[in-house]
Amino acid sequence: MSPHLPRLGHALHELLRTRRTAALGTLDASSGAPSVSMVPFAIDAHERCIVLHLSGLAAHTTNLLADARASLLIAAPEVPGAPVHDLPRITLDALASTPAPDSPAGRSAHAAYVQRFPEAAFMTGLGDFRFVTLVPTGARQIAGFGSARSVQAAEIAQVLAMGTGDQPPAGA
Repeated sequence: MSPHLPRLGHALHELLRTRRTAALGTLDASSGAPSVSMVPFAIDAHERCIVLHLSGLAAHTTNLLADARASLLIAAPEVPGAPVHDLPRITLDALASTPAPDSPAGRSAHAAYVQRFPEAAFMTGLGDFRFVTLVPTGARQIAGFGSARSVQAAEIAQVLAMGTGDQPPAGA
């Protein structure tokens, strides 16, 4: 049974379920300037967060270690001939953390990521990579032209708890 969500909450869940990459915005550790990169993401329904698997050599990792504030833009793909102004999208504001690999949060992040990206399982053993979790603090959702709203952290957590359908339920 689907949790009680507004219509746009279900649209948000569908967007998160069908997209696997996002634009990650961080603040440059040395200059404070905005920096954006593309990242694959998973959803940890148990911890109600977004999971990234990042190299310690990447600038965005250094940036997040210096300033935990992040932004994540997830957008539907363009459709040839369709207006781009109608593209569903969400910009999440979030706080990043790096759970210890042997902690419950670290194990949960690992399980969620490998479930969504089984082809990347070998990368989880590479020494310079780590899981970074993003806990949304708010968001701005565009569900189509003329359909925009701010989304509170509690509703985002409810949507994240629904997972992506790629993952077994918590405790399974």
